Amino acid sequence: MTATEQSTTPAQDRALTPIQAAPAAEPFAPGRAGRAPRFGAAPSRPTAAVILVIAGILFLLPMVASAIFTFQANGGGYTVGHYLDLVNPDLEYNYDVLFQGIQNSLILCVLTAVIILALMVPTMVLIEMRYPKLRRIMEFVCLVPVTIPTIVLAVGLVPTYSVVAQLLGSDAWTLAFAIGVIALPYAYRPVAVNIAGVDVRTLTEAGRSLGAGYVTIMWRIILPNLRRGIIAAAFITITVVLGEYTIATFLGRTTFQTGLVQVQHGDPYVAVIFSLLALLFGFVILLIIGRFGAIRPRTKD
Repeated sequence: MTATEQSTTPAQDRALTPIQAAPAAEPFAPGRAGRAPRFGAAPSRPTAAVILVIAGILFLLPMVASAIFTFQANGGGYTVGHYLDLVNPDLEYNYDVLFQGIQNSLILCVLTAVIILALMVPTMVLIEMRYPKLRRIMEFVCLVPVTIPTIVLAVGLVPTYSVVAQLLGSDAWTLAFAIGVIALPYAYRPVAVNIAGVDVRTLTEAGRSLGAGYVTIMWRIILPNLRRGIIAAAFITITVVLGEYTIATFLGRTTFQTGLVQVQHGDPYVAVIFSLLALLFGFVILLIIGRFGAIRPRTKD
């Protein structure tokens, strides 16, 4: 190294001095138990407890009142005879329409959920991957039925179902097409929210780069990531089917709700018993959604 290279001016010394780093920001301080700090005003523990108690009372009070009603005897007092009437062979004919309605509704639940998911989920994934400009149109089409009163839809479906009855018969399972229209807005939202949180395009490109076909990508990559939204959409569809009454009445089909109305005229206690069971079934469905949505698929090492 020459003397010229070794000698530097004071200005050059200052230029060669490394730039002093700015003071580091304070590290992110997680909240209690390693959780991120909460933004906004959070209710205090007493306030949260009061809200929880009020919500529990509003949820349980009608169910408790209905349960007490089912144990009341006609002449006063309490009895379990109304529950025993359900298994009494002599009264089987009185409840045939109700059990037939339950059977039809269970078939409708399966068919409606399959039809909605088989049509909606692949379409939404395809739009997300290739045609993002159609996302608004898809959302509009799926949400339109919720803006139309059910009775208006039922009146409009009467002439349509006269043709359906000629082609497919007048069995109750044909209501799956009509009830699917009503359940579509409720099933669309959880799947749309799930898709919004998953980068479908990147997952598809990664799968294609590894040599997987579109069917394999859809079955092994996309659907597992949409598991929570699909489960929520399926169970919400089931609750809509079990609660549908207007379309079944206008089209003359026997379902769970129409059976309840017919039985209620002769035995209101049994109708309330099955209404309680339907409410409990819906509550169990909510628990199942949370349980299955929280389970993560196991990965092989």
